[in-house]
Amino acid sequence: MSKLNRYKKLENSLARRLGGALFAFFSGIKAFFGRLIKLGKQRLTIMFVPHSEKRIINVQISIFTLVGFAAVAVIAFGAFTFFTARYADTARVLAGKSQDLRDTRSDLDSIRDETTNLVKAARNFETVLSQTLSRIGIHRADASSGGATGDLATFYDMEETATGSVREAGEIRNVTRYLERTTEPLKELGSLVASQSGVLSEIPNLWPIQGGIGHISMYYGQNENPFYGSWYLHKGLDISTFRSGDSIVATADGKVASVGYDSGYGNNVIIEHKHGFITRYCHLSSYRVQKGDKIQQGEVIGYIGSTGISTGPHLHYEVHLGTETIDPLRFLNIRSSVALNVGTR
Repeated sequence: MSKLNRYKKLENSLARRLGGALFAFFSGIKAFFGRLIKLGKQRLTIMFVPHSEKRIINVQISIFTLVGFAAVAVIAFGAFTFFTARYADTARVLAGKSQDLRDTRSDLDSIRDETTNLVKAARNFETVLSQTLSRIGIHRADASSGGATGDLATFYDMEETATGSVREAGEIRNVTRYLERTTEPLKELGSLVASQSGVLSEIPNLWPIQGGIGHISMYYGQNENPFYGSWYLHKGLDISTFRSGDSIVATADGKVASVGYDSGYGNNVIIEHKHGFITRYCHLSSYRVQKGDKIQQGEVIGYIGSTGISTGPHLHYEVHLGTETIDPLRFLNIRSSVALNVGTR
């Protein structure tokens, strides 16, 4: 029992001490706020003394009121500073947006100009393409047949859509549709050109000296024999570059019929072509093909020389059709004539 009494006494003692400490703490807080309130209620006198004989103005204000005014002033200054900074940031953003808007307007003006140029180019293309196709017999579908028309007349009647899309966007859409419709006629034109190119490669129409160099020193037909001075039928073209060694090319696709040496024509190559054409290349310094070789137009077959009966380095070039000789110039002009006709139609 003595231990239990001691524990109870100790517990009571601790409780009293804790209660006393709490009472002292709250009493101190109460006293602090009491002094603070008392201090805040103290009044201050602010005197306004004029530099004249007018009455002095006294203003009495409590410390609480003065602190309140100071707090309001601090809050007002902070709010002013904050909103001023926000306004400056907003002004900078708006200035940047204004510059972006000006740049966008400038870009739109450039796009409008380029769209106008595109439409003009498309109209010119339409005119040239239609003329070219009609010249070579390719007829395009018209509106009456229910097909899509390639005419760009829709550009002249362009109207803004109900949704308010800009005119330039409509023009670009029309150009796009027109170009899509142009695909088939161009394919037909390409097929025609490809077929013509195949025919051209089978006819001896290529200049027989590589690179298109050289000049005609004697034409086909009646000429004066350089050795005997008499008139005779010159059965080919003499082409000279004033030197030996320049490359000679096949003027059409074909097959080498013979290679060899002739006392009159020197080293010579004969090539057989389709449609009954035969070409002969004479006075070569050397040749680089053999009998039976298949030759492509433009392929090198030998080199200019002065073998056989010759007054100097040159190529004697002949074209035969069946058993007759033909003026080679009639075929050498075919390629350029075809190109000229296509370009002017």
